[in-house]
Amino acid sequence: MSKNNQHFLTNAQDRLIRKPEVLARTGLGNTTLYALVKQGSFPASFTLAGRAVAWREADVNRWISDRVIASRSPRA
Repeated sequence: MSKNNQHFLTNAQDRLIRKPEVLARTGLGNTTLYALVKQGSFPASFTLAGRAVAWREADVNRWISDRVIASRSPRA
């Protein structure tokens, strides 16, 4: 494994999740998910093989956590 790829595998407990789980965990719909990815507001998926794609669970968890924090912070 090259050194460039090692940072993606630093946590043995990090796992890959497929779209149905991403949608269930975030409460987003399919169209909204891909719109947010296109805007750069949601982590991008990556290709596993052929048409199979996945997201890093850690990235999705961070996105959810950031939304919770933003919703609880006082607005100016």
